[in-house]
Amino acid sequence: MMGTKARRFAPLINVSLEDLVPADHFYRHLERTLDLSFVREFVQQTYAGGGRPSIDPIVFFKLQLVMFFEGIRAARQLMRHAADRLSVRWFIGYDLGEPLPDHSSLTRIRERYGVEVFRRFFEQIVEQCQHTKLVWGRELYIDGTKVQANASKDSLTPRFFVEAHLSTLFSDQAEEATGEGEQDASQDESASTEPSPQLEKSSPVALPTSLSLEQRCELSQQNEARHDWIEQLGAQDRSVKGRSYQRMADYFVSTTDPDATLMETTKGADMGYRTHYVVDGGKARIILGVLVTPSEVMDNQPMRDLIFRTCFRWKLRPRHVTGDTKYGTTDNIVALEREHIHAYVPIADLTQRTPFFRQEDFQYDAQRDVYVCPAGKELHFCQRQTTERSRRYRARAKDCNHCPLKAKCTTSTQGRSLCRSVDEQYLDRVRGYHSTEPYKKALRKRQVWVEPLFAEGKDWHGMRRFRLRRLWRVNSEALMRSAGQNLKRLLKKRGWGRRPYPTEALHAPLFGLFLLASNYFFEVLLSFLGNGSEYLMSKSECHTL
Repeated sequence: MMGTKARRFAPLINVSLEDLVPADHFYRHLERTLDLSFVREFVQQTYAGGGRPSIDPIVFFKLQLVMFFEGIRAARQLMRHAADRLSVRWFIGYDLGEPLPDHSSLTRIRERYGVEVFRRFFEQIVEQCQHTKLVWGRELYIDGTKVQANASKDSLTPRFFVEAHLSTLFSDQAEEATGEGEQDASQDESASTEPSPQLEKSSPVALPTSLSLEQRCELSQQNEARHDWIEQLGAQDRSVKGRSYQRMADYFVSTTDPDATLMETTKGADMGYRTHYVVDGGKARIILGVLVTPSEVMDNQPMRDLIFRTCFRWKLRPRHVTGDTKYGTTDNIVALEREHIHAYVPIADLTQRTPFFRQEDFQYDAQRDVYVCPAGKELHFCQRQTTERSRRYRARAKDCNHCPLKAKCTTSTQGRSLCRSVDEQYLDRVRGYHSTEPYKKALRKRQVWVEPLFAEGKDWHGMRRFRLRRLWRVNSEALMRSAGQNLKRLLKKRGWGRRPYPTEALHAPLFGLFLLASNYFFEVLLSFLGNGSEYLMSKSECHTL
């Protein structure tokens, strides 16, 4: 007869969560091979000395790893998932009857930590990879990918309107805070006039260098004037203004996510960011540097900051840095070549857009400082058309106007002119790399070294669309995702996911070769002895023996 299952649940007696999680579960491997006690040192300054105990920082980062490995995109969904999974409860250390942290607590903790704590967590994972000899350091590969923002293009609003609204709002809040502060100050002046010891900060000690005071001052001014992409968390430098240089993001801003900007996708324009990776050239493909910028920021702009910070932070001396055509700017090439790092990047030839002779068709005579055109005429240095970054060379007008090759050279009546960069020697050196086999091998390797990491993040770990908003939050999300990708390689190196070697599979080919050899041996033996020999045995009997 058909049975019926009644839903009756008895209370658990003498049942331990330790016994309910399988011994070969993934989170047991993760707990055994990764010690997260280092996070306490990172977040020590964000907690007060007394008060109610908070959620353990190790628990917070374990939940972040669960979110990465399980493909969860929201804190609410994460805590519902943790309540249903015995393995997750065991991993974060919460018993069956113990209440789990609230999802809102995870958001407050992330806001209190800031992006710097996530960066230190990412760097600690890279440091462990370096100690495990997963970082090679002889080659670096850089690339970027587009990631959709958690915002819609329908939220775009004129920037001046948003800035005016925010300035009015902030001014009102500042006036209220000033009024309250004056009342509190008048009450505190009678109580104490001594400065608080917490506000007294010691200035950093200057390290000894071989630079003179003038050189130090000059370098300090240059560093203050330049835009530090790492320090600014990839924010766009909006100090560039002018009629000939206009950006859409300078005039429109999203009210949902003000840091996201418009980007072109296969389905049209959408709000998004751009994630940049610096990847080691070793077999493990460890991610050494991560930065998220608005989508309007070109890939070549933060390249120097990412490369040199990676080399300085991990004490690397790479032989070459490889990127695609977008990174082949003069500033990037000169910066790498001056440090004796080969810049394996293609250089875009803008002269190919015209039907006239290219600059490569002209021969440069370094001793005389002149160019020689295909017709044999000379182009001399023109002082009045020279800038700080380039030198202008121009042929005489009568030579060009009477030249039979003028139709293939220029349409100007003033003569053909060429612009030579002051750093042309570095560009010529990089052009010489293009015909070498190491350069071609590096470009082929880049396609299978960096881009699969982007595909892994988008297909398996929710990288197609950021779940958080604002630039510092998406940088924190990208750092946590990159740390998880490196952690997968680290766990593999330490033994996670390694199955016992199939001994039967190893001996199967050898056993098959033995059978073939034995069959051939018996066929030869039968032909030699004949069918009537008394010493003849069947092959089945011999196999039995």
